[in-house]
Formats: sequence, C-alpha cells, structure tokens
Amino acid sequence: MWGFLPIGKQAISSAAGTSGVSSSKSKEAEIKRINKELANIRSKFKGDKALDGYSKKKYVCKLLFIFLLGHDIDFGHMEAVNLLSSNRYTEKQIGYLFISVLVNSNSELIRLINNAIKNDLASRNPTFMGLALHCIASVGSREMAEAFAGEIPKVLVAGYVDTMDSVKQSAALCLLRLYRTSPDLVPMGDWTSRVVHLLNDQHLGVVTAATSLITTLAQKNPEEFKTSVSLAVSRLSRIVTSASTDLQDYTYYFVPAPWLSVKLLRLLQCYPPPDPAVRGRLTECLETILNKAQEPPKSKKVQHSNAKNAVLFEAISLIIHHDSEPNLLVRACNQLGQFLQHRETNLRYLALESMCTLASSEFSHEAVKTHIETVINALKTERDVSVRQRAVDLLYAMCDRSNAPQIVAEMLSYLETADYSIREEIVLKVAILAEKYAVDYTWYVDTILNLIRIAGDYVSEEVWYRVIQIVINRDDVQGYAAKTVFEALQAPACHENLVKVGGYILGEFGNLIAGDPRSSPLIQFHLLHSKFHLCSVPTRALLLSTYIKFVNLFPEVKPTIQDVLRSDSQLRNADVELQQRAVEYLRLSTVASTDILATVLEEMPPFPERESSILAKLKKKKGPGTVTDLEDTKRDRSVDVNGGPEPAPASTSAVSTPSPSADLLGLGAAPTAPAGPPPSSGGSGLLVDVFSDSASVVAPLAPGSEDNFARFVCKNNGVLFENQLLQIGLKSEFRQNLGRMFIFYGNKTSTQFLNFTPTLICSDDLQPNILGFITKPVDPTVEGGAQVQQVVNIECVSDFAEAPVLNIQFRYGGTFQNVSVQLPITLNKFFQPTEMASQDFFQRWKQLSNPQQEVQNIFKAKHPMDTEVTKAKIIGFGSALLEEVDPNPANFVGAGIIHTKTTQIGCLLRLEPNLQAQMYRLTLRTSKEAVSQRLCELLSAQF
Repeated sequence: MWGFLPIGKQAISSAAGTSGVSSSKSKEAEIKRINKELANIRSKFKGDKALDGYSKKKYVCKLLFIFLLGHDIDFGHMEAVNLLSSNRYTEKQIGYLFISVLVNSNSELIRLINNAIKNDLASRNPTFMGLALHCIASVGSREMAEAFAGEIPKVLVAGYVDTMDSVKQSAALCLLRLYRTSPDLVPMGDWTSRVVHLLNDQHLGVVTAATSLITTLAQKNPEEFKTSVSLAVSRLSRIVTSASTDLQDYTYYFVPAPWLSVKLLRLLQCYPPPDPAVRGRLTECLETILNKAQEPPKSKKVQHSNAKNAVLFEAISLIIHHDSEPNLLVRACNQLGQFLQHRETNLRYLALESMCTLASSEFSHEAVKTHIETVINALKTERDVSVRQRAVDLLYAMCDRSNAPQIVAEMLSYLETADYSIREEIVLKVAILAEKYAVDYTWYVDTILNLIRIAGDYVSEEVWYRVIQIVINRDDVQGYAAKTVFEALQAPACHENLVKVGGYILGEFGNLIAGDPRSSPLIQFHLLHSKFHLCSVPTRALLLSTYIKFVNLFPEVKPTIQDVLRSDSQLRNADVELQQRAVEYLRLSTVASTDILATVLEEMPPFPERESSILAKLKKKKGPGTVTDLEDTKRDRSVDVNGGPEPAPASTSAVSTPSPSADLLGLGAAPTAPAGPPPSSGGSGLLVDVFSDSASVVAPLAPGSEDNFARFVCKNNGVLFENQLLQIGLKSEFRQNLGRMFIFYGNKTSTQFLNFTPTLICSDDLQPNILGFITKPVDPTVEGGAQVQQVVNIECVSDFAEAPVLNIQFRYGGTFQNVSVQLPITLNKFFQPTEMASQDFFQRWKQLSNPQQEVQNIFKAKHPMDTEVTKAKIIGFGSALLEEVDPNPANFVGAGIIHTKTTQIGCLLRLEPNLQAQMYRLTLRTSKEAVSQRLCELLSAQF
C-alpha cells in the first residue's frame, strides 16, 4: 500500500552479507552460524573503535535479517537510531526499516526516533521526507498519531511541496493510516478546505491518495468536505468523457484511471444527490459508463474486463444510493440482468447482490421482477453456494403479492437440497413471505406445516410461535388449522416442532373438529399422546398443558387424562418440571368446579399487533445494512403484520407478555400453571392449594452466571445476570473490611412481578462469624418496566473462600420463576493497596519463604497478553502495582493487605509472563496458606 522500502529477505541478506546463514543445511547449523554472527556484531558495537556509517548499516542490516529468520534481537536499537541522522539515503533507509520492524512504541528510544522523524519532515528533502512518512504509516501506533497527527496535514498542504508529488501522496496515505488507527487524534482545521483541492491535482498518485483520504474523513465529517462533491464530479467527467484528455496518458488495459474512477464514485456515495447544476453533469458521466459497458471489449484479457466492470459496478452503486433517476435505475437493472448468466462467478454474485438493493426501489422493482426465471434457474443450477445464497436474497427482495406463491414454492423446493449453512435463513424468509403476502391464510398454514415437514430442525421457535399467533388472531383459519395439523400428526414420523404446533392448536381449537367421528376428542388425545414418549421435556410439558385444556373442552375424556396424569410415568417422573405439572394439573382437574375450569382454562385472547418476531430474528441473523432492512421502503408490498408475543399454553386476557425472544411458553423455566382471574367464593382458596409450596426449592446457579461472576473479580460495577424477564445489576464499594453493594432488579416485561423475594444464601463456610450481611427488603411487587434497588451492607470478619448465592423467586403471569446467581463478594474485595520500595519488597518476600505461605500456579494464557490490560487487572484486583521493583521489567509485582475484622493479612504477588510460550507463572505469598490459595485461584482465572 505504501510503496515503503521495497526490500525483501533476499535483498537484506545480500546487503548484510549473510549468505552463509541462508545457505545453512540444517537448523542447528543455522543457529550456530547466527550465534557466531551475533557475537561478532555485539563485539563490534561495544568495541572502542568507532564504526563508520557503512559498517553500522551493514551490521544493523544483518540484525534485521536474523530477526526476519525468526530469532530474537535484543541489541542494536541505538545504532539503528543513529543511522536516522545520516545524510546517506541507504543508511537512513536501513535505519527506518529497522525502526519500523523491531522498535516497540513503548521503547525508551521513541523520543529520539520522533526527533529524527521531525528533522526529516522539516528537511524539505523529498527523499528523506518520504522515508519519514513511510515509517510513521508503517508503525501506525497511537503514539505516532499523538506525535505527528498535527504535523502531517501541514506537510500535505504546504506550498513548498508543490513540486514534490511523491511527498504529497505519502502524506495523504500516512494521514489516512493515522486516522484509521486513532481518529480522535487527527484534528480538523483549515487544512480540510485546502486538501479538497488536491482532487484537481494532475499527478495520478496524489489525487488517488487524496480521494481515499477525503472519502474516509467525509464519512464522519460530511460538512467539512461537502465542497468535494462538485470537484469529484468534475474530475470524474474529465476521466470518463472521451473528448477530454485528463489522465488519458494513464490507461489500464484501455480503461482510463479505473482506480481513481472507482474512488471518486465511492466518495460521491457519502453524500445525497448534488444540486441540479452538478447533477446533470454527474448523470452524463453515469450514462457514459453504462454506454461503455455495452461496447465490445477492446481487449480479451481479463484485466480489461475487471477494470471496466469495477467502474461499472461502482457507478451502479452510486445510482442505487441516489435512487432518484428512474431511467438510470432501469438501465442499471438491465445491465445487471445481462451478468446473471455470465460465465464469471464473481460477476454473477455481484449482479445478484446489486439487484437485491435495486429491488427495494420503487423505480426499478418491476424491472427486477422480469428476471425472476433467471434467478430461479440460478438457484437450481449454480454450483457456488454463495451465489445460491444471493439468489435466495434476491427472490426474497423481489417478492410481492403478484409472485409470492411462485417464489415461496420455489424456495420450499430448493430447501430440500439446500446447503445446511443457509437452511435456517431460507426457513425464516419463507415464513416471512408466507405471512406477509398471504391473501388466503389457509395457504399460510399449509406453507408453514410444509416448512416444518421439510426442514423441521431449522424451524426456530420464532417461526412456530408466529403461526400460533396468527391462527389465534384470525377466526376464519382456526378450524382449518386444527383439521390440517390433525391430519399432519397422523404421519408415522413427525418432527417435534409439528407436535408442538399440533398440541397447541388442538388444545385451543380441537373442539372445532371434534364433531367429525374421525377426529373425536378421544382420537385427538390418543394421537397426541402417541407422540409423548418421543419428545423432549419442553414438548412433553406443552402436551401436558394441552391435556388439561382437553379436560375443559371435552369432559368425556377427563377420566382418561386423569389416569395419564396419575400414572407412575408422570407423578414419579425423574424430571421435576413434568412431575410438578402433572401434580398441579391433576389437582386442578380434581378439585376445581366446571365454572372454575372454564375460567382458568379459557381460550387464548388475540395477541396485540406488532412487528413479526421472525422478521426481527432475520434482521439479527443477517446484520444491519442487508436487504431485510429495506422492508419499509418497498413500494406497494407492505401489509400489516399480525404481531405479538409467543403463546403460553394457558393464560388469560389480562396477561401481557415480554419481547419475542422470551421463553413465553414457560418450557425453559418452572412449570406453567393455568392462570386466570380469581374466582369467587371458595375458588381463591382452591388456587392457593393448587399452587402452594412452589418456592420450596432453591434453583441451581443460572447458566452463564459463573462466567459473569469471574468478570466481577476485578471490577465492582456492571450487569451480573440477564434473561428475557429479569436484569440484575450491581454497583459496589469496599473499604478495609467493610463493603456496601447496591443490587438493581429490572423488570424487562410489561407485566408485574408478584411475590418478588430476593434471598441471600450462605454456605456452611460463611457463618456470621466469617462474613456478615445486613440487607434491606424490597417491595414484593415490581411493576412492568420498573427497577427496584436493594442495599446490602457487608462485613468481612475472617478470611473466606466461598461466595454467597443470591436467590430470586417471583411469579410472572401465574408462572413461578426461580433464579440463582453467585454474588461477586470475594476475598480480594477487602484488599488495601500498599506501596513498597524494591528493597522492602524483597525483604518481605524472603520473610514469607515458608512453603506453606507460598502458592504458585503456571498456566496457559486464555486472553491476549497485553501489558496495559494486565496492569489494569492487577490494580482492579486490589493490590498496588509496584513499578521498577522486579529486575525483569516484563514481570509484574504487587503488594497489599487483606483487611478483616479479626486480623490483617499481608500479601505479595508476582506475575511472570512468557510471551513466546503464551503462559504465565503467578506466585502469591501471604502469612496464611488458605488466603494465598484463594487469591491465586481468583487472579489466575483473569488471565
């Protein structure tokens, strides 16, 4: 990119005179020769006789070559820095090359290096200025940006470099590199208005580099560079218009300045369509590019077609970005249509990708639809999976009411043989199209059931949740849906998702087909129960909810269902959830009157309308900027989407629900008990009996809570736990042996949490004489969308190892919820940092030399070995970080005191990183073995 110091290993080897090393016949011989060479170089550098510039260059070049062979170099840096002050190009070149490759940004020599670079930048010698700029860009560190980000714009627009085109080009690229590394350090100023005029520069390298720089800067500072639009259009016009001679002396396989043309078109995409005066000239340029694409190729070589097509596709991207010229949009679509059958795979891919965006424009949507047969054929015959995926995207983008049945049918047909990597995406798109363009919702039901049959493993919960939402919201399709799923369930092998859909729909609307002897209530029950033993626990739980619904819908099957609930397989089931459901449902069916059953188990109310959860999942899967984000801009192709939350097996009209991603069937948490408004008279007592003793068991630790706990060892604030319903945040502070923790409980739903009870649970090891707590109670009702705070005061009486557990129990929509997480109260929270001099540290270190006082752990690094991050973690752990104490500057040492009510425990730590092996050795020494062991475990887990 930079054209910096075109020296390879062979050139360096030749310049260094190390041909003997490169010609070694074995690794041992090479190492022996290198060690001999290093010893010789070291003696030369340390000798009394001063070396001339040539000798320094030769030996530094040898060191550089040895480093490139993979060997460590720990000397010669000062000699390389000295070469930067030489007036000979070759010596200065080798010095800069050594600095760029071997010198760390934290080196003590960085100030000398920066001074040498500043001298070269001020020298007005274009060769030396170029070397300095290339070095800055090659290193590209934040330190370089801090030192030179304010200087380089001056070089770029300085008047004395008018004749130094190479310097201006290097300065533009160097500034671009620094801006990409540290955009906050590059100041905007008067130079911005002057750098725009480099777009008129006659040197190709200068204007190309300046265009790249301006494009990147304009993306974040569009107002600063808006004057570049007219200049870019003017320059582009001079390049693409045959009557002009601008840069015609530079053509790449008969294409004038293709890279500059592409960059200018990309710059124009940072802004909306220009003013009419400029727009006319830009439209002429774009029409010229489209016309040239139709001309016969001037060369059969691939380089010619690549350069020509690069300009064409960037021009089409600009046309799509402006979306204001119907004629250009249609022409672009027709041009892309010609590429759909091109023999080059890359062209077919790019054409499909660009047409996906064109399909969202009201001007070109109909033109895109004319290529539907070609796209379908590509879906069936294309060998490259990425091209097939783009074909699926284009079919999805061009779909509307007129062609939805055809496109959905083709996608379903392709789904049977589609690559596994794109099946889930196709399922989501078919589900969205079937819902969005369904005129007859019986077609929608058939499509989704067919989708489950073909690719059941790839049908996510959002898809089958959605079909249930729509069936519940549309009275005209409920009977058909019940009949269709009943027939589908009669197949010998049914996917589990089909059983879920069938169980839910028959539980709600099975009465609509119960009049047919072929689908009587008993037959429906036996059909569902025949699948029961083949299903997973969540599906069995849903079927149990269906059975209790049948008790209300079909009283004649009540004894049969009670026998099933009473059977050993349910009441003595090893799964706690299934057992609890069976007990509760059996109790409900036994003691509740018919009126209470009808109230508790009434039909689901319609869901509120909102965005489809399937569309939200597809957007999340594809990411921003994809065709799914263009839904709102499609012309005459948007319809109201019945939205709403996922279904719950038994609920009432008073219950509102959370986000689409929540587990609203209650299958992943505690059993879902039928809920409803409190019945009159003795009914309320009945519900208390049915649902009592649900909170007698403390849940195990929630999945992922251990990872969150580990992250809090070195920090005090953040989110400790989060699921679809609840968020737990922490803010804590500690001083000596006392601490205060603020726990925030957030209700992420629109429904109240009832009987909200957080409890702090300590193990047997955490008796009050070890760790003391004083907690303030919280309100038992947490409103939807609200947050409540609980304060916990902590006292460390003695050292400890186990952390307490926070258990939260509450009822959400009639469902009992039970969550447990570890509170990050660890021994290191009671650390007080202690500053020590080197002599005091090692004196104390020797005093703690008893083997029982030391714990050492050697372990593999789990994270990148970054010095600054390591320092931050040690400080966050609580100890003081002692600088310039360890003889090895790469090591980290710390000191502190653990404060408890009964005693104070001094602690010294030493962390030794091995970058080559990517390993650490951590040594803890304290006056108490258990404390050393616990602190070592906690700190080791951080690296």
